[in-house]
Amino acid sequence: MTNVAVNRVRRQAALALGLATAVGALLAVPSPAHAETSAPPKPTIVLVHGAFADASSWKGVITKLKRDGYPVLATANPLRGLTEDAAYLTGVLKNVKGPVVLVGHSYGGAVISKAAVGNSSVKALVYVAAFLPDKGESALALSNKYPGSTLGPNTQQWTYQSPGGGTAIELTIKQDKFRGQFAADVPARKAAAMAASQRPVAVAALEEKATEAAWKTVPVWSLIATGDKNIPPAAQRWMSRRAHASTVEVAASHAVSVSQPGKTAEIIVKAARATR
Repeated sequence: MTNVAVNRVRRQAALALGLATAVGALLAVPSPAHAETSAPPKPTIVLVHGAFADASSWKGVITKLKRDGYPVLATANPLRGLTEDAAYLTGVLKNVKGPVVLVGHSYGGAVISKAAVGNSSVKALVYVAAFLPDKGESALALSNKYPGSTLGPNTQQWTYQSPGGGTAIELTIKQDKFRGQFAADVPARKAAAMAASQRPVAVAALEEKATEAAWKTVPVWSLIATGDKNIPPAAQRWMSRRAHASTVEVAASHAVSVSQPGKTAEIIVKAARATR
């Protein structure tokens, strides 16, 4: 073989080796898509409203959570009875795939405390100006544990036909008292709309005693509304301390999710990040 031919073969071999090395390097580097799919999924935030409200009370919070990339579900709370309401929420949670951060406002706190028991998908509980009842405690008893609630005289009673027959009693807040009682830091027009669309709560729901408390086994966060006239801030602090909750205090009315959606979303995100 001539020197020219030998040099040609050597050049071809070197080129082949260089190409093989380059291809191998490319294959060894994980693609951005691969790196992204290896990250743990963000938990779904399930929001549960309380008495005298509806799922729209979470609107500002939902906007902020979605901006941060969290899947969100604001479910309707029947407000008929603690056992019934928790059973409904348990059914909702069965349709949510992956980890869950469960958030309850007001009476919704009692509901999530019961519904989360034994559900391994629930990684954190967040209480927003909410009840954290232990076994044998009712929302009504806890709201009266410390002075400060002015709810009683500002409500009115209605009767309704119960599914089992007979009549039962439900409560709403008097519309002309709603803003001062429930949403003092919400603009007047918005508070008036909330008053007109409020969901009534059965008295039986507020009186029913808890039988279980998920906050004993699931990590807890609590937002305390210091201007709350429904659940006295002192009661919120006491329940939060008992549950060893990571606590934040906000100068707000009971409708803190409406008046302070940023602060509300912030504590929810803290809980969600701690689960990952």
